[in-house]
Amino acid sequence: MSPRPSSVGRGWLSRHWFKLVTSLAIGAGFVWLLHAGALPIIPGRDAFARMRWWTIPAYVVLWSVVHWLRAARWYWLLEPIHRVPLKRVVNVAFIGFLAIVVLPFRTGEMVRPILVRKKGQLSGWAATGTIGAERIIDGLVLSLFLFAGLSLSRPLDPLPSRIGNLPVPAAVVPSAAYAALVLFAAAFVAMGVYYWRRELARRMTHSVVGRFSPRLADWLGERVEKVAEGLRFLPEARYSAPFIAVTILYWLTNALGSWLLAWGCGFDQMDYWEACVNMGVLALGILLPNAPGFFGAFQISVYAALAMYFAPEDVVGPGAAFVLILYLAQTGITIAAAAWGFVAEHESVREALTPETKDLEARA
Repeated sequence: MSPRPSSVGRGWLSRHWFKLVTSLAIGAGFVWLLHAGALPIIPGRDAFARMRWWTIPAYVVLWSVVHWLRAARWYWLLEPIHRVPLKRVVNVAFIGFLAIVVLPFRTGEMVRPILVRKKGQLSGWAATGTIGAERIIDGLVLSLFLFAGLSLSRPLDPLPSRIGNLPVPAAVVPSAAYAALVLFAAAFVAMGVYYWRRELARRMTHSVVGRFSPRLADWLGERVEKVAEGLRFLPEARYSAPFIAVTILYWLTNALGSWLLAWGCGFDQMDYWEACVNMGVLALGILLPNAPGFFGAFQISVYAALAMYFAPEDVVGPGAAFVLILYLAQTGITIAAAAWGFVAEHESVREALTPETKDLEARA
């Protein structure tokens, strides 16, 4: 007999209340920062004075394409492990993307492996390996786009010493970008070493953990092997090449959408490379665990990118309109796509959004 929804809800809250409260506190902190920095959450009417309204539906179409590409490319990571129909891959990814947005501290990352394991009959740990690989390659490609954008665009000289009224210099943006490029490049190399020397990783796990608990060492060693299965695509160009190509297309289209919407909000002088910087700063800004909905981190990241290129009055003027529309469009599309995924997969919202690590285990 399955538990009642109310008991399941209370059980989830009892296990995750600290993460939820902490993430909400982080969100409140970001709201305070936005207020202290005079960076509008809800812009005034004047912010829309130069608005080209047709660019909003155009951006919605472009970002819907981006969202689909982001979901569909997972197909090539799963295929060498177990063939999952593209339609199912996309539906499960849509649900997983919503989980990442709404669940605290990015615990929603667990949802895709759990759901595709249930639906596609492959190991949840192997699926987790594909998610890790996706994140590393995403970070590397994005960092390269951000590096190119910073190199080919012309920011203000000197860079402003403040973002709005916040005493945070805009120079933190290129510094963080270069650090991210080094980090993801190192992670990519480490991923390759882990895959090709996974037997060594398993032996090291046994030699270290086995001193304290042979049983735990066996368990971890098996998980090392299963996660490594998720990296099978690496040496096979028929899987890795399409994934990387679609990933590049995904980020190219994402930047195009940002450029179009920024132009539509009144930034007539913004070029494509500046849009790449905006996209990259936003993606890095919401990468770390933060408030549900990425609220606060999303807004401050976009304001920080705009502050590198535009006068303060433009950042808090048409920039505020740009930030609001960008946030509402991306969040709205994520919710709508997930709703489609729930219906298509006949999946319970409550069960899908209450992931547990034990569910990663594939049971015969």
